[in-house]
Amino acid sequence: MAKAKAPRRTLDSYTVKHINKTIKAGDCVLMRPADQSKPSYVARIERIEADARGGNVKVHVRWYYRPEESIGGRRQFHGSKEVFLSDHYDVQSADTIEGRCTVHSFKSYTKLDAVGNDDFFCRFEYNSSTGAFNPDRVAVYCKCEMPYNPDDLMVQCEGCSDWFHPACIEMTAEEAKRLDHFFCESCSSEGQKKLQNSHATSRHSDTKVISA
Repeated sequence: MAKAKAPRRTLDSYTVKHINKTIKAGDCVLMRPADQSKPSYVARIERIEADARGGNVKVHVRWYYRPEESIGGRRQFHGSKEVFLSDHYDVQSADTIEGRCTVHSFKSYTKLDAVGNDDFFCRFEYNSSTGAFNPDRVAVYCKCEMPYNPDDLMVQCEGCSDWFHPACIEMTAEEAKRLDHFFCESCSSEGQKKLQNSHATSRHSDTKVISA
């Protein structure tokens, strides 16, 4: 006769002793990978459960995938701290949690004054079986018609509001930071390039799109 499963109860929160951090459902965490040469996994806690005596704590998680873990791999426009919210759910021991982290929306990430080691951002949901993304199309910018990568410096044309990489308009990043205004070749009646110091990260919507 099969042994009956011990009843488990849902916890509102749990303190992970080896890191002295309290976690709860909805928190994002870093989890220890089986291969220690790989970076920590990123997950969102969906539920925390313990056995009847309060031990053997398990966390139900929804994994975030890094670009290199996706079927299509890392692409040029993927940020170094970008992750995708997947449809991959799992149950892990709470002991594998290495720390808490924050997964920002794309918009809020671009407004951070400084990006910490535990800051990430997500702008796509990812289907782990098909490799499909939601949304499946994103706005593109510049002559190179690439989606915005928040790791890259871009400058905005005061005429058309499009954004450009300095290299695509034959400027160095240092030159781009020093100058005050920029009109792209199409918008400049005299064809002069004037650049503004732009770390601005608010993006204007654009009709050009690319498949994610």
